[in-house]
Amino acid sequence: MKNIISLLVVCLLANVAVAQCSKICSKDVKDKYVLVDGLIEATLYHENGAIAQTGFYTQENKLQGEWVSYDANGKKTAVAQYNNGNKVGTWKFYQGDTMKEVTYANSKIAKVNTWEAKDTRVVSYK
Repeated sequence: MKNIISLLVVCLLANVAVAQCSKICSKDVKDKYVLVDGLIEATLYHENGAIAQTGFYTQENKLQGEWVSYDANGKKTAVAQYNNGNKVGTWKFYQGDTMKEVTYANSKIAKVNTWEAKDTRVVSYK
């Protein structure tokens, strides 16, 4: 009987601890939008409070300039370029030791390069 009561107390305490942690650990972070020099600067967040993306919108709600994406641990995953909502320039995608460069022309993929770090040297696949 004592074992059952002890087990119930431990379960109750564990539930209370988990509930408190979820209140403390879950950050109610709201995305931020700030008007800067005629553009809207956006900072978007993951549920854990880490930054997910940063970039700009035009006042017509079109993506503009550089956009950077991060995973939930804060590691950069992509850098993209937009001009009035159109994909332009060279985008970079990061995954482990691999980086892909995707070059856009007229919002279409024009070229893809893959770079891979191997034993402190870089290998390019064109």
